[in-house]
Amino acid sequence: MKPILALSTCWCSGRHQDGYEMLQEIAGLGFEWVELSHGIRITLVPGVMRAVEEGVVKVASCHNFCPLPTGIQHAAPNLYMPTATDRREREQWLRHSKRSVDFAHQVGATRLVMHLGCVEFFWFNPVRKVERYLEARPGADLSNDSAYQQILARALEKVRARKTVYWENMRAGLAELLPYAAQKGVKLGLENREKFEELPLDADFAEFLPGFPPDAPVGYWHDTGHAHIKESMGLLQHRQHLAQNAPRALGFHLHDVSAEGHDHQPVGSGKIDFNMVSEFWRPEHELVLEFSPRLTVEDVLTSKQRVEALIAQRFGA
Repeated sequence: MKPILALSTCWCSGRHQDGYEMLQEIAGLGFEWVELSHGIRITLVPGVMRAVEEGVVKVASCHNFCPLPTGIQHAAPNLYMPTATDRREREQWLRHSKRSVDFAHQVGATRLVMHLGCVEFFWFNPVRKVERYLEARPGADLSNDSAYQQILARALEKVRARKTVYWENMRAGLAELLPYAAQKGVKLGLENREKFEELPLDADFAEFLPGFPPDAPVGYWHDTGHAHIKESMGLLQHRQHLAQNAPRALGFHLHDVSAEGHDHQPVGSGKIDFNMVSEFWRPEHELVLEFSPRLTVEDVLTSKQRVEALIAQRFGA
């Protein structure tokens, strides 16, 4: 037994008007499995359903919100957030998340990847100061930069000081969604995020995940690009973060980060050590190639081959 390898539709959903043709293209590249990402417009759904029913591909996972709410024509995973202080937005998040669970169940997917909102600042967001410092020093090694470390520590302290209400809203939303997901046989994959103020904060995952009952349909979803970006910011160590959270992982989003800091790049083309990442894969994991639509077919196929080689190295041919 070895992990499933899938391609996320985020690579191609924007240029397709027919969901059947979209999944045919992916199958034509040699993929047996797909992730239906957060760019699946309502108009793509009939073709997606037909392709699934005919066995063109199998759906391993979906990404909330999937399909997109009516009238939304672009990827919008943060359209509604469970952390919102507005009760009406939290209700919309829950309604559309349940709809995503329903759709995942309908297409045979067993996992739903989710974003969990953020800490909001109405006037002076301390994260902006961190971002400006980084933008002024692209590619710099900041590990020994004491001025940066002070700015980072102060910003993190302010995010944590403001976190409580957003954290409790997020936990309450999950508490309502989890029983529904359990009824449908869908596990929720809680994704590590690339933005400083998004929840859970990276350091919170190791304590947050064990707080769920052992039979709760929930786990960690590791995004390699996001983790590398956070590592470059000095917020985590990629290997250490994986070591802490991989035992509860459901799957991985695999993509590289260029020297300029751009993610969703071909595997092996940038700065991420995928040999290290592969040490944490288990047979029950799902590995999803999640790429920018700017990547070529050759980029996708080369990445597929590289990951397949790592799978063979780790689990045998």
